[in-house]
Amino acid sequence: MIYRVFNDLSERLQAGKVLVIYGPRRVGKTTLIQKFISETKLRFRNESGENIKVQHVISSGDFELIKAYCQGFDVIIIDEAQNIPQVGKGLKIIVDQVPGIKVLVTGSSSFDLSNKVGEPLVGRQRILKLFPISVLELAHEHNPFDLKQQLPEWLIFGMYPQVITAESKALKIEFLSEIVDSLLLKDILALENIKSSRVLVDLLRLLAHQVGSEVSLNELANKLNIDVKTVAKYLDLLEKTFIIVSVGGYSRNLRSEVVSKRKYYFVDTGIRNALINAFNPLDNRNDIGALWENFMFIERLKKKNYKQLHTNNYFWRTYSKAEIDLIEERDGKIFAFEFKWQPKKYKIPSEWSTHYSDTSVQVITRENFLEFVS
Repeated sequence: MIYRVFNDLSERLQAGKVLVIYGPRRVGKTTLIQKFISETKLRFRNESGENIKVQHVISSGDFELIKAYCQGFDVIIIDEAQNIPQVGKGLKIIVDQVPGIKVLVTGSSSFDLSNKVGEPLVGRQRILKLFPISVLELAHEHNPFDLKQQLPEWLIFGMYPQVITAESKALKIEFLSEIVDSLLLKDILALENIKSSRVLVDLLRLLAHQVGSEVSLNELANKLNIDVKTVAKYLDLLEKTFIIVSVGGYSRNLRSEVVSKRKYYFVDTGIRNALINAFNPLDNRNDIGALWENFMFIERLKKKNYKQLHTNNYFWRTYSKAEIDLIEERDGKIFAFEFKWQPKKYKIPSEWSTHYSDTSVQVITRENFLEFVS
């Protein structure tokens, strides 16, 4: 079994609190629950939020019915809890009315679940975010040499658990195709009652070709033949269902700096490649720079999430096209990083050196990436 940062959920559960695990579909949330169940001595009730009977009880608002449902158990577990109407109010009743109870819920949509649990559970919840497998996690089991050898596989096929463990290229592609075709948009289609996923898939394909570049909403709207507000709404929903991540431009209000556009990265490079059916080897493709930038940004995001390193994230670019891939703002300081697949000599943009002379730029290549992400 692959090591996961949240392997021991028993240490994170607290009486009178709801432990919420967010994350994309198929990244291992249910596996974590099964591991906890196999090891715990606590009495547990394990349910699915897709079960109509569970939905009825938790959303009923009936104190006595909910208390009876929990009677005799130490832990209540609900997988895919975002499917339960008014789930936050129901969970609040459980932790308020059942002394000593522990609650564990998972969700594959931060949009829906956070809306439902956020306000009712103020002060009563702890949130964990689970991503696809991270280099940080794999570093627990593999030495630096082996990790570097796996880079081409990760860039092409991504880091989903079933991809990491698949024994052949065909099986990896089959899994990624299944995710894209049948699971990827399940939450967003359900949330917004969208009848066709065509526009969403077309939008994601456009983003897949623009990884590492600033994105114009007007350009996307024109290509998709929809209005800009709809594009913005879809992009927001795609972020809240853990498919993409966006980052804005950094500026100290210099007139030359670009701040009106955003960059979009895919939470998994395998999903990005599956959307455009690009599984060819690295030496036979022209997007290796964009793939490397996407991979490094997301692996860094995973590390910061798991190690609770809080930063504001930006890219930096001027209208004269000088740029730096990642700017991190933390503890009142600025840290700059440039991602280069090929370890070539790098020249810091003169505009950066002039206006940010107190901040150096670290170049992250395939030779030195491990410390950056693990």
